[in-house]
Amino acid sequence: MAYHKSAIKRIRQTEKRTKRNRFYKTRVKTVIKELRLAIASKAVEEAEKALQKSIPLISKAASKGVLHKRNAARKISRLTKQVNLLKQSYQNTQ
Repeated sequence: MAYHKSAIKRIRQTEKRTKRNRFYKTRVKTVIKELRLAIASKAVEEAEKALQKSIPLISKAASKGVLHKRNAARKISRLTKQVNLLKQSYQNTQ
């Protein structure tokens, strides 16, 4: 157990940051999972809505330092690309 005041404060700060990081990470994972399920089921409108919902959450996680900014950009880029391919294939079938 920590004895110094500074060490006790560090423990408090770490716990607070860990809670925040866990919250944002699980939110991002959940939103990405929903989006991937919509893409897998080939539901274009659902996928677009899920993408619009996920982009701000991923960006916010990056701004909070939970995700690295390049990691967030890569996730957004890849998900957008998948949705665009889904839209394109949907338009070609009609």
